[in-house]
Amino acid sequence: MRVVDVMTRNIVSVTPQATLSQAIDLMVRSHISGLPVVTEDGRLAGILSEGDLLRRPELGTEKIGASWFSSLFKAGHLAQAYAQTHGRRVDEVMTRDVVVVAPNQRLEEAVLLMEQHGIKRLPVVENDRVVGLLSRADLVRTLAEFLRQPYEEQPVSDEGIKATIEAEFQAQPWAPAGAIRVEVQNGRVELSGVITDENQRSAIRIIAENTPGVQSVRDNISWVEPMTGIVLSAPESQDKTN
Repeated sequence: MRVVDVMTRNIVSVTPQATLSQAIDLMVRSHISGLPVVTEDGRLAGILSEGDLLRRPELGTEKIGASWFSSLFKAGHLAQAYAQTHGRRVDEVMTRDVVVVAPNQRLEEAVLLMEQHGIKRLPVVENDRVVGLLSRADLVRTLAEFLRQPYEEQPVSDEGIKATIEAEFQAQPWAPAGAIRVEVQNGRVELSGVITDENQRSAIRIIAENTPGVQSVRDNISWVEPMTGIVLSAPESQDKTN
């Protein structure tokens, strides 16, 4: 999927000249935690988020004053920090160094940027103009739409189910594909074999449960303690029905 497939097009934004009070009122009314700051000609100037509002003298949360040593050698940096925490206009408080994405970028790349920079939203920019916003909420909403969609109601053979499960085992580097046996009868899957890490059990079951056509999954997988070689049976050898 591409960013354009998921992004919000009708974004709520604010101008750099808006007062901080106006911006906060807009955030509260719109139930959002961040606003792109957009100039009158549609260019991105920055972003205002809840994180920019945490250190405020009104809340008694501003940082402790700098030492005389810091004041002597870092006066410019300290002045900038003071302006950001005491400013009353959006352009005085907003974050100017903004990470952006293009509409045609892969969704995987956008999520990676969010993770790398620890941010919740990405302005979508094309030809130097803001055309949308991609947020974590957009991703969750899209995921919900996929999860609400039932699997296609079409017959799936036992052989097809078995082949799909085994192919997914082969595709996952953590899965002990050669150590897990899959048997399918009338859509009912039975898993057996051994694992050396209990964390593998849940993931293996999820692969089977998410396979179209599966009616239930029975876990008969044993766990081998890698240090001692002790074999433990499955904690609950019973069916789980979809």
